[in-house]
Amino acid sequence: MTDLLTGPDTVAQERRLVTEVPGPRSRELAARRAAAVTSAVGSVLPVYVERAGGGVIVDVDGNSFIDMGSGIAVTSVGHAAPEVVAAIQAQAASFLHTCFMVGPYEGYVAVAEELDRLTPGDHEKRSALFNSGAEAVENAVKVARVATGRSAVVVFDHAYHGRTNLTMALTAKNMPYKHGFGPFAGEIYRVPMSYPYRDEPGMTGEQAAARAFALIETQIGAENVAAVLIEPIQGEGGFVVPAPGFLPALADWCTRSGAVFIADEVQTGFCRTGSWFASDHEQVVPDLITTAKGIAAGMPLAALTGRAELLDAVHTGGLGGTYGGNPVACAAALANIRLMEAQDLNGAARAIEATMLPRLRALQERTGAIGDVRGRGAMLALEVVKPGTNEPDAALMYAVSKACHAEGVLVLTAGTYGNVLRFLPPLVIGQDLLAEALDVLDAAFDAHVGK
Repeated sequence: MTDLLTGPDTVAQERRLVTEVPGPRSRELAARRAAAVTSAVGSVLPVYVERAGGGVIVDVDGNSFIDMGSGIAVTSVGHAAPEVVAAIQAQAASFLHTCFMVGPYEGYVAVAEELDRLTPGDHEKRSALFNSGAEAVENAVKVARVATGRSAVVVFDHAYHGRTNLTMALTAKNMPYKHGFGPFAGEIYRVPMSYPYRDEPGMTGEQAAARAFALIETQIGAENVAAVLIEPIQGEGGFVVPAPGFLPALADWCTRSGAVFIADEVQTGFCRTGSWFASDHEQVVPDLITTAKGIAAGMPLAALTGRAELLDAVHTGGLGGTYGGNPVACAAALANIRLMEAQDLNGAARAIEATMLPRLRALQERTGAIGDVRGRGAMLALEVVKPGTNEPDAALMYAVSKACHAEGVLVLTAGTYGNVLRFLPPLVIGQDLLAEALDVLDAAFDAHVGK
């Protein structure tokens, strides 16, 4: 794929450092932030963004960073794609808000139609729109409980589902997401995830699923389970890709047990893994699917889509919210989907995988400090370990990530053990930028392994 220059003002697609990182203006803003913004909100980069486009972020000091994070899988079509910007501007000029529950509008309906069309399965579907992934997940649980008349929700080790009280209960990792914020919502039960790198050698997806079923049936009771909720590829938990067969076995168990199978595709959806949804890779058809992040190119929007009989089981007024399906966000989503189809961004994600995986595996072989290379499409990760072991090495991961930032490449971290480097580049990133980012990553490992 060639470089795509996006945004009302074209952003040069290059890495360029003109000051130290952070530069003087970023340091000034950091001082203002310290006096005005709670320290409870953290940031990855130590710089402040002035503009961005395509695969590049430019800070207030004029430094240009290669973006390997996409605002956590959000800006897949770039940070300011002209088609999306134009749609936002046109809608903003008409009206900003009426609240769909008060004065409905076509944009909301059109987004629901697109979701019903694109999500897995050819059954009759319904959708509802919200503001964030956590909201979508929370509403999925509500729907499952109403539709089944049951209360128990099964989730998995290493899961991340959000920061509301209920979604913190669904989330596995304590720090920083849950620590000190309890008590949490009840009737949440956690079972083992299929984690091929850390499971017993040779464990199949079906065997990992059977392990989970044994716990569900003996400790919860299948007849009590309203829903099984899973990320088809785990996000914050470290981009854990379950062994083949695990997801289909879960979906089949739900069908047999009368539970609702919910796929949390907030991070994996909208071309990120080389298909519209990660569930597609094993032809899994969820009963309910949650989306956000990549849906609207940076505007706040989330959705719950699923079987019509499930969503319509909820009484009128039971789902909603003042800002859910905001008209400007809906306009952005519709333009975003058109752009993804026109530019074949599923193919772009697969091309990113084809470029990155050989480089990441070569880095694994050379350094001995990478226990696992995993992911799909433009959702890839390295699990960093102490050489010769599978012991997590969070210190090395942190050092490498900071070295990349200092050299103008934004990388993100993740993982239950704090030892995973994750890569979520914009799907429109140029191959030359991608190769340059990998060169910086190689140098960062070489500078820190064994130190």
